Amino acid sequence: MSDYLFSGLKVIDCATVIAAPAAAMMLADYGADVIKIEQPGKGDMLRMLSDIATTPDADSDWFWQLDGRNKRGLALDLKQPAGLEILKKLVASCDVFITNQPYSVRESLGITYEELKPLNPSLIYASLTAYGENGPERYRKGFDQLAYWARSGLMDLMRAPGTRPTQGLPGMGDHPTGVALYAGIVTALLKRERSGEGSMVETSLLANGLWSAAGIAQGVLADGDMPSWRSVNTCPSAMMRPYETSDGRWLQFNMIRDEDLQSLLFVALGAPELFIDPRYNTPELRFENREPLGHELQRIVAQNTAQHWLQVFDSFELPVNLVARVEESKNDPQVLQNQMAVAPEDDRIKTPLIINHPIQISNVPKVGPICAPALGEHNEEILSELGFDEEEIKALQALGVVSND
Repeated sequence: MSDYLFSGLKVIDCATVIAAPAAAMMLADYGADVIKIEQPGKGDMLRMLSDIATTPDADSDWFWQLDGRNKRGLALDLKQPAGLEILKKLVASCDVFITNQPYSVRESLGITYEELKPLNPSLIYASLTAYGENGPERYRKGFDQLAYWARSGLMDLMRAPGTRPTQGLPGMGDHPTGVALYAGIVTALLKRERSGEGSMVETSLLANGLWSAAGIAQGVLADGDMPSWRSVNTCPSAMMRPYETSDGRWLQFNMIRDEDLQSLLFVALGAPELFIDPRYNTPELRFENREPLGHELQRIVAQNTAQHWLQVFDSFELPVNLVARVEESKNDPQVLQNQMAVAPEDDRIKTPLIINHPIQISNVPKVGPICAPALGEHNEEILSELGFDEEEIKALQALGVVSND
């Protein structure tokens, strides 16, 4: 892999499930040699996410291929001293160490930044936590639906007034958090290139959830009037609510933002009289009477299909959007032509398309996608590179320190 940006970069993925492993996958996509550490037995929980009830059933381990691709695999029992020593050998010669292990686990194993830094002063130690490195929740465990979605306030904000909070999607907060962790790692690598110094990179699911909510949360921190905001937003403006068509699809009018576009919209809907209706003939009145105006627009939209309305709006050059269904993404020319999803280059991957991470650079080629490793697939190869001979490897296997399950 000598032709890639991160060729020669050694990365230890000592993390589980999605966010931190996704950051490691992004490095691997650009050519880094990423070694995935897993506990012998069942391995990373990520291997099983394709089979749970909250994800679509398919004849492939598609979630494992999504975030585990382009890596080598080492099944290593870190609870055994010999396993921990192998990990420390890897750390001594690596560039980046990525972990999201709870702090109680890191401290019991002796793999905190303070403990690993003396082994490798130029190490980039990338730490992902649920709630942050400090404070009363430092040791608290949490997945993205807890820390990113619920704890940040997004779960409360992203619901219709008067309805109960909605659970998030699997990995919904993990994947953007993985991008943030990757950005921190790359920034630290640039600093090391200039100064020779290693760094600790940190981010959390909570920090990323708060960042996603910042369009409202920053208003809170500015002492904004939140009771008033919540009261006003119990009913959105007529242009900021979705409308259902006769065939059960939904349209967004969010980009209809000025009087000219709104008057054109009313004409396109066959209701120009709405613009001179005394209830709606000024922007202030359209907002004050937004609920009855919304009901009137919904009555009209419901009379025809989404395709009908989209053709009408297109003829008026109105920026109205169809609310997409995720099922449409696999045949979406915008997704495919922009390589947001690509066919794998490895025929061991049984899913036809793999979603790319969102960072694209014109003159920086990517690896793969190449099949994610079987549990312990590269044990012997990696141990040999560390200097273990055949007999030593067999002894480690006999003790269960490494295993191919």
